Amino acid sequence: MKRILIILTVMVLATTLSMPGAFAGNDNRRGTAGATELLINPWARSSGWGGINTSCARGIDAFFSNIAGLSFVEKTEFVYTNTILNGGRTGLVSGASINAFGLAIRLGEAGVLGAYVMAMGYGDLPVTTELSPEPGSNGTFSPTMMNLNVAFSYSFTNSIHGGANIKIITESTDNISGTGVALDAGIQYQTGENDELKFGISLKNIGPALSFGGTGMAFTTVNDAGNQMTVQLRESEMELPTCLNIGVSYDFLIEKWDQRITAAANFTSNAFLRDNFGLGFEYSLLNRFMVRAAYVYQTDLLDSDNRTTANTGIHAGASINFPFGKDNERNLSLDYSYRSAVNLKGSHSIGATFKF
Repeated sequence: MKRILIILTVMVLATTLSMPGAFAGNDNRRGTAGATELLINPWARSSGWGGINTSCARGIDAFFSNIAGLSFVEKTEFVYTNTILNGGRTGLVSGASINAFGLAIRLGEAGVLGAYVMAMGYGDLPVTTELSPEPGSNGTFSPTMMNLNVAFSYSFTNSIHGGANIKIITESTDNISGTGVALDAGIQYQTGENDELKFGISLKNIGPALSFGGTGMAFTTVNDAGNQMTVQLRESEMELPTCLNIGVSYDFLIEKWDQRITAAANFTSNAFLRDNFGLGFEYSLLNRFMVRAAYVYQTDLLDSDNRTTANTGIHAGASINFPFGKDNERNLSLDYSYRSAVNLKGSHSIGATFKF
């Protein structure tokens, strides 16, 4: 398994870095990718600083930022997070929410096996047609999106950690569904007297196009001769939102009260969106209380006429740890994050992490 993981991670990252044309934040391709929910961070802790912790992601939160960080799970870790997306039922998006469940178990001294499910729903949306465009007269439908992830991460040395994640993607309405599969891979490197300097690189959402089909791909019409006929549209395919993350972070350690200030920077190269640049920090006191914040920028983010995202780039969050058990070997963490948005309301995430 170790040799397979090394080969897989190196091959994927090397292939991506040798093909810079595939990642250019190309505006001509913007809006043409499918499964864009893969770009939404479902975890309360890492979303509190914009997912820029590519170099220092730890535990199940690393599923989104950099799967290599999963290797830092000490024994067993369980995480649940609920996200009210852009205001939920009180916002412009009706009932938009995300539920994420994750479990990771250490296997031996160096390996960690993990899995998580992300389920995204939009509530009940009105059905409209060409002949009946007014909402309310045709009933409702409830689109759903779900991703199942299985990953393995491995610590090659005390400084080098790598991981790979396979995800199965499903999207459906009452009459159309799509399925796909994707791969994530990542590497982290840490150095320094107390491992305070960290580097990370992760490649996400590599895989074949997401395909759609179902009875909703057919419609009934009348031809020029007045005959009624059913037309079946060709199966639709959409490429996955591939992205490459490169990050660095540094821990400023203060012995008094066991304080830590982590400064992090990250660059995200998106194949179907504009590239992102992020800066942020996390402050920890006694490893009991943590606050974090970040700003993630992309071209024209401050230009109301040309911005291409509802997010305004501001992220913030906090965590409180409650160690318990003999020698405090167990820990319960409560996490919260906020992501700002323009025109839509901000997104709130609340989660809990249980380590035992």
